[in-house]
Amino acid sequence: MAFVTEITQIILYTLFAGACIPLGGLLGYFEKIRPQWLENELRHAVIAFGGGILVAAVALVLLPEGKRYVNQDFWSVGLFLLGGIFFFLMERYLGTKRREKPQLTAMLLDYLPESLALGGAFAIGAASAPLLALFIGLQNLPEGFNAYRELVAKPGTSKKQILGFMAILALLGPIIAVIGWYYLSSNTLLLGAVMLFASGGILYLIFQDIAPQAKMNRHWAPPMGAILGFCFGMLGQAFWH
Repeated sequence: MAFVTEITQIILYTLFAGACIPLGGLLGYFEKIRPQWLENELRHAVIAFGGGILVAAVALVLLPEGKRYVNQDFWSVGLFLLGGIFFFLMERYLGTKRREKPQLTAMLLDYLPESLALGGAFAIGAASAPLLALFIGLQNLPEGFNAYRELVAKPGTSKKQILGFMAILALLGPIIAVIGWYYLSSNTLLLGAVMLFASGGILYLIFQDIAPQAKMNRHWAPPMGAILGFCFGMLGQAFWH
């Protein structure tokens, strides 16, 4: 019974986090703001808000928890660096294939390892597991919104197909989390390695893709969006602790 309850809990948390992807896409589907300058301001602010949530996830959960499980400074730095290098190589590969979609790439590359880490965190009974699920959901909402807007701007793309793809992607989270629960439950060292690896990759994506797109000359909303996103992260941590 305890086994079923734990699996159910993991699936429900990851479904919540994953459902924020198509929900963000739906917001992008229905959202239409005029005048044009206000629409651009909102889009950049939402990008920055997602970046703030990502920074909070790294700074408040993934990095400190990962370091605690690895418990070795040299390896912690190496795993963090390895994550950044891997995400850099993935972006370079996608660039050579002319598949540059920064918001979609960022969403995919951070959602999958975070889901794996989330399953492992639940497996070992980490107090930060619900907080990590909250962070994943909060960041998936603006990322889904921006990824939808990015994809729909490409010629020949179907809005319904984009939303369908996002719905399928949301279902990957519980599957990956259960894999993490099964394989990382007895190996906190590997769980810490996944967290540190994801932290390095996410930080690379923030400075490579998200922060440059959030910037607008002589506009205050995008940087304040990043601050607001990080504040949400701090409030989440305070709530769960």
